Amino acid sequence: MDRILISGASGLIGQALATSLELGGAEVVRLVRNVAQSPKRDVGKIPWDPLVEGVSPHPSEVSGFYAVIHLAGESIAGRWTEKKKRAIRESRVRGTRNLAAALANSEPKPHVFLCASAIGFYGDGGEEVLTEDTPNGKGFLPEVCHEWEEASQTARQAGIRTVNLRTGLVLSAKGGALSKMLIPFKLGLGGRIGSGKQWWSWIHLDDMVGAVHHIVQTESLSGPVNMVAPNPVRNTDFTKVLASVLGRPAIFPVPGFALAMVFGRMAADELFLSSQRVEPRRLAASGYRFQFSDLRATLASLV
Repeated sequence: MDRILISGASGLIGQALATSLELGGAEVVRLVRNVAQSPKRDVGKIPWDPLVEGVSPHPSEVSGFYAVIHLAGESIAGRWTEKKKRAIRESRVRGTRNLAAALANSEPKPHVFLCASAIGFYGDGGEEVLTEDTPNGKGFLPEVCHEWEEASQTARQAGIRTVNLRTGLVLSAKGGALSKMLIPFKLGLGGRIGSGKQWWSWIHLDDMVGAVHHIVQTESLSGPVNMVAPNPVRNTDFTKVLASVLGRPAIFPVPGFALAMVFGRMAADELFLSSQRVEPRRLAASGYRFQFSDLRATLASLV
């Protein structure tokens, strides 16, 4: 039975992935923060503090796993104050650096290390088709994603196959962006965001989980992998399809200045108004078959 270690297992992706792996017969151990100290330690959990260098986790604690899947990080939702931006960066960069260093010194080492990243790496790409070979863009998120991926290189240099999961908009009715969009759209208050011309690259949660299984088993995959469905859509089309599936109109656009008032200009621009037309080139070339590549069918299955 394969032993697999997951950080961020309480999040949307982590919960679905852990459940899927356990149903498949894997032994899943969770790397978690703030585990209550007790004489009897929970064998299914390893406590760590991602910001403590050289101590947490200890290499002996992360030895002997077939795969390590690192998904932990401060949520990017909310207003980007300086404190929030620091938490976003440090939780990803320092946490990844510390975990990668522990894995590099573990024995036996994992066969594969999957580290979360995001298509925010590319910044605002306009109309350009973005692939894994596209250089990183400019802005806060591109900088964080670049440093995040660089922090995983210690594991790669130690001979561990390392994959950076550049994830797009993950669609699920159980959480994430879609669940927040459902209430206004069900009330008939939904509409495009800003101009609506920006490209949104998305992936069904089931394909996110399926693609992770595929990557773990596919030795040829390493480095950045775009975790998105093959058919990105413009924001205006996304909102029209969602409204249509729900049987509601989509006539109330959200202007950019309103987003800026709520989230701040930087967060509004990078989270909602950036255009990212991303192609899952490496997943497709490696033989992964998407369960959901049509947006209407995807949203219909979820809502």
